[in-house]
Amino acid sequence: MKSRKRSRGIYLSGILLAVVLLALDQWTKWLAVRHLKGQEDISLIPGVLKLHYLENHGAAFGILQNQQWLFALLTVAILAAVVYVVVRMPARPRYYPMYVLAFTLIAGALGNFYDRLVNRYVVDFIYFCLIDFPIFNLADIYVTCSMIVFLPFFFFYYREEDFGFLKTR
Repeated sequence: MKSRKRSRGIYLSGILLAVVLLALDQWTKWLAVRHLKGQEDISLIPGVLKLHYLENHGAAFGILQNQQWLFALLTVAILAAVVYVVVRMPARPRYYPMYVLAFTLIAGALGNFYDRLVNRYVVDFIYFCLIDFPIFNLADIYVTCSMIVFLPFFFFYYREEDFGFLKTR
């Protein structure tokens, strides 16, 4: 009973986290459309960081332009895999970082997926001009940061047996 209650609390907390992050992503994209579309860039840190409106019909770095069906398929597959892991993951403190990372990844995937479904493109607006990095948005940050933080956990914190919950019975 205690484990089931803890699982419910983890799921509710994770869903709340994902909803808040998704709402923040969509709100910032709405602000970008409202205040940046058709306007001059806004320099936040001169020569380093600016806000620049872009409608991205592709993926990262502008690859695979107008391949919406492929993005939809990949997003559904990735979300299904993450949900599978979350549902099977033990409700123990050792796995709490994994839950946070999974729900952050879900928020990012849903943020750009929603844009692609509704607009047929993703609104990007954050430009790190110091190194001419591709323009991105909060959903991109969620996905990228969750994966960057996951890797050290995977290689240095968790052991192979910690992922035994993924084995089929």
